[in-house]
Amino acid sequence: MAVSIAQRRAASAPLFILTFLTALIFHHSVADTATGSHTPEEPPHRRFEYKYSFKGPHLSQTDGSIPFWIHSGNAIPSADQVRITPSLKSQRGTVWTKNKVSFENWEAEVTFRVSGRGRMGADGLAVWFTTEQGLDGPVYGAADQWNGVGIFFDSFDNDGKKNNPAIMVVGNNGNLVFDHQNDGTTQALGTCLRDFRNKPYPVRAKITYYKKTMTVMINNGFTPDKEDYEFCTKIDNMNIPSEGFLGISAATGGLADDHDVLSFLLFRLSEPGQQPPPPESEIPKEEKDKYQEEFQNFQQELDKKKEEFQKEHPDVQGEPMEDLYETVNDREIRQVFEGQNRIHLEIKQLHRQLAMILDEQRRYVSVITDEVSKKGTNAESGQLDSASQQQLGSVVASQQEILKNLNDLRNSFYESLKQIGSAQPQQGNAVGLGSYETIQHFNDIKEHLHMVKRDVEHMVQRNAQNPAEKAMKCPEVPPMPACLSTVHFAVFIVVQSVLFFCYIMYKSQQEAAAKKFF
Repeated sequence: MAVSIAQRRAASAPLFILTFLTALIFHHSVADTATGSHTPEEPPHRRFEYKYSFKGPHLSQTDGSIPFWIHSGNAIPSADQVRITPSLKSQRGTVWTKNKVSFENWEAEVTFRVSGRGRMGADGLAVWFTTEQGLDGPVYGAADQWNGVGIFFDSFDNDGKKNNPAIMVVGNNGNLVFDHQNDGTTQALGTCLRDFRNKPYPVRAKITYYKKTMTVMINNGFTPDKEDYEFCTKIDNMNIPSEGFLGISAATGGLADDHDVLSFLLFRLSEPGQQPPPPESEIPKEEKDKYQEEFQNFQQELDKKKEEFQKEHPDVQGEPMEDLYETVNDREIRQVFEGQNRIHLEIKQLHRQLAMILDEQRRYVSVITDEVSKKGTNAESGQLDSASQQQLGSVVASQQEILKNLNDLRNSFYESLKQIGSAQPQQGNAVGLGSYETIQHFNDIKEHLHMVKRDVEHMVQRNAQNPAEKAMKCPEVPPMPACLSTVHFAVFIVVQSVLFFCYIMYKSQQEAAAKKFF
């Protein structure tokens, strides 16, 4: 009996091992499947499309239009925003792209602000993608029975269910009439409750249509973070027209809000690994033909004008057009002579300043010479000592040396002016001659300027080291004697006070005598 039981256990052991291995393989396969299903999908590539976008600070042109967009109704474009409707009753406004959007996947970022004084607002704002431009109509300012999709930001509670403000996505094939009584909730493909009125920061909405799935994300306007989006709604397997216009509309009713759109940015989405088509392929064939026809007409008109000009001016026929424009060498020579003229003007100004300094130094020398002659006369009479005479002699010598240096500077400036003046008449034939003479003139000017700088520094050092000039000062004016002493002033004050009191007493006696007669 024991042997049979042992044989039975030995026979069941391989079956148990096989069952365990099968369960382990199945567990690993299920884990791999789950891991593969949660692998994050790579985001699509985005390309900005400026022809379907607008934003500040230069949103509108001088004539009030928006590039690549049209506006209608009560819309008011400005430099930094588009006011779709002002806060007045029964207003409607729209803005639409001029060209159709023809790419399959796209993403729109809308920045707007809805503000009003009341606790409730009306009616709301809408973002459209339709086959035709709904320039005017009853659905938030745009046409009803549209063919496409509309994203509605409804701020007024028509059905009284207190489910507003709300965001809805409503599609239409061109045959449905919008259900105003129920705020479109019976036709909405997706909705969410979000309050977008009177927020401290602009509200942002991101509408993405990618692989037949529309997703709406909303930034509530409580923070300045541009990427702080919250999920609103998502519609799968959504078919919209392959081509359509993008637009924004708004309307007011008995209540009114300001509906301002600050920016509308559109991005083309393409799957990872796919290159977007070049911009040339996006132009329709009709537009290409029209542009080609305009170019040919312009070319023909240009050829006619050329023939007429050649008939009127036969003497200029055959001349190359390049001669009418400035070459590279001509431009370089012109720049060289312009710089030379500026140097010439600077040297002239320095020459005038040196002439003024020379005149002043001559005047100082003449004054000192007169003083020396007077001191020499006094010295003969024994009134001047040898130290004063030596000091005056050193002052005269230093002034004469300064005068000599200034004369040398003036002569060097004069020679520089002569060289520049002789170089300027050669400007006309400078192109044919080479640049050797011009370089030589510039070297000479540079050398003279270095000499001027060195001499001026030498003069400054000598003036700073020469104590004789510091000793020569103008004679001080002797103090003037005071016109009024302290004693005289005190006597004057006492006399004036006595006279004042006497006058007061006399006046009071006269008034008392006058009262006796009344």
